[in-house]
Amino acid sequence: MARIKSLASKAITTLSAVSLTASTWAGAPVLAAPRVLDGTPTAQACAPFGYTLTGGDDDDSYQGRAHYAPSPAMRVQPRVSASPAMMAPPPPPPPPPPPITAMAGATSSNSVSEVVVSGARIQSPSPQMTIVGGYNGKLQPPAGAIDTERYPHAPINGVHETQADPVSTFSIDVDTTSYSNVRRFLNDGMLPPHDSVRVEELVNYFRYDYPLPASKTEPFKPFVAVAPSPWSKGKEIVDIAIQGYDLNRDQRPPLNLVFLVDTSGSMMTPDRLPLARQALNVLIDQLRPQDHVALVAYAGSVGEVMAPTSGDQKLKMRCALASLEAGGSTAGGAGLALAYKVARESYRVGAANRVILMTDGDFNVGVADPSKLQDFVAEQRKTGVYLSAYGYGRGNYNDAMMQTLAQNGNGTAGYVDSLDEAKRLFREDFSSSVFPIADDVKIQVEFNPARVSEYRLIGYETRMLNREDFNNDKVDAGEVGSGASVTALYEITPVGGPSSVDPLRYQPAAAGAKDQGDELAYLKVRYKLPGEQISHLITRPITAADAVTDLDRAPESTRWALAVAAYGQKLRGDPWLGDGFGWDRIADLAEHSGGGDAYGLKAQFVTLVKKAGAAKSINEADAD
Repeated sequence: MARIKSLASKAITTLSAVSLTASTWAGAPVLAAPRVLDGTPTAQACAPFGYTLTGGDDDDSYQGRAHYAPSPAMRVQPRVSASPAMMAPPPPPPPPPPPITAMAGATSSNSVSEVVVSGARIQSPSPQMTIVGGYNGKLQPPAGAIDTERYPHAPINGVHETQADPVSTFSIDVDTTSYSNVRRFLNDGMLPPHDSVRVEELVNYFRYDYPLPASKTEPFKPFVAVAPSPWSKGKEIVDIAIQGYDLNRDQRPPLNLVFLVDTSGSMMTPDRLPLARQALNVLIDQLRPQDHVALVAYAGSVGEVMAPTSGDQKLKMRCALASLEAGGSTAGGAGLALAYKVARESYRVGAANRVILMTDGDFNVGVADPSKLQDFVAEQRKTGVYLSAYGYGRGNYNDAMMQTLAQNGNGTAGYVDSLDEAKRLFREDFSSSVFPIADDVKIQVEFNPARVSEYRLIGYETRMLNREDFNNDKVDAGEVGSGASVTALYEITPVGGPSSVDPLRYQPAAAGAKDQGDELAYLKVRYKLPGEQISHLITRPITAADAVTDLDRAPESTRWALAVAAYGQKLRGDPWLGDGFGWDRIADLAEHSGGGDAYGLKAQFVTLVKKAGAAKSINEADAD
């Protein structure tokens, strides 16, 4: 199996075994803090756990390497509590399997509408092409040599006449995949494909200083602001946000996680499996003794690398991760099935039970049809196990698959383009990534035709719901984690303002709308508390009191969200953003929005806006 040569340096220092104070949860008595075993996964340190490291490789900032090759003979073992000293070394690895032949049904047409980005960085066959096990013994180019990235396609939201269609309904989206993926393209000097740009994920990448709710039993507090549109004279922006309750440390339930790691041949490069290991090591840093983690890996076959292990055994977890190597085909469907099996068998009532998938989404063996996988994860979410999907790599990244899995698995999705992004997801935003506070969160807005003649929702194209879905508790919607916020922007045309459509010639004049004073719209938020089946409702009118007449007087959060929304609309070629509102005006709007920037993300955003102004389309970049 191919060896991985990472670009990461051996920067980590050896950690000694330390004792930490265990957090209490749900009123549990305070016990003596367990001894936390942590350190660098060297050959000597990992031997008691049954992992034989070969050493010598420079990988993931951890010294030493180990061989692990999942085989068809591997099965989930019965759960036993064992100390490192009790663990016997593993049996010798089986001989290499024969070349894998195509499986019936392994290739099928996708049922989701998606875009295949082809032609970027295409290379002719060369001596660099290698024989990769699990691909029927045929010559295959390295991952990314032929660009086959896939993105879900949805038409840009249009303008709705309030008189004919006054109600807008959608599922929330707290994913941040699009932001870091777009950043990857711009850092490479290329404009991203239009379908890779989801405006709401760009806006929701940032933290906003919205008022916090007081109780986790009503975990949201709505925020509303109305301001002039910076790009359409005579129109206004309605900024709607919900801020999630931030669980205190003693309110956070135990974690019961299953790391599901793609170790196929496409994960060889440093920005894939090596980066995924680094990301999971950041997550391991956050674990408490009451947390538990198991590890499942898949390539052409699947196996359980580590049975559920308590959070005080961090060194064992690091050794298990260090044992992963890339090679072979991608039986992602079988990997999901085993990960869910492990999660169900180790399910803990009252804990946050979650599968965390690390992959480029390039499933090519066994069940690889997104529609079948969608049905599978939708069924599994009924067991109370969440699924979060984190994408890696470029060239063959399957965003359409990742969105299908996360949206139907009651989870979130992210794209990891750097170690800094891994730290943001699993350290700075750790609580919102793993601790859910609400499920099936939906937003519905009814606009008042006496005050608003037209409206359009900016973003959320892949999250739109039917009006009747709002009250149907069987209709799935998005999950929100601890402390997360959701922002949605509507562009509205006040009655008498510049209309986007001509009035009808032969239709009778509409009956006058019921007078609701100064109400522009009525906001409704529906959600379920984790584990519950019946939803709760929050309502709030949007009135003239929420409006300002000058954009400079709008809240800082609104002005920043507008800058990010303009950036997203321009990147995807939104027809409602005029050509006169260029990159320089977007950068100026961002730079004058104010607010703090503790992690430097706002400064980075302004840099990305300027890069977008100089970036080339993918085809132009290929021609250079």
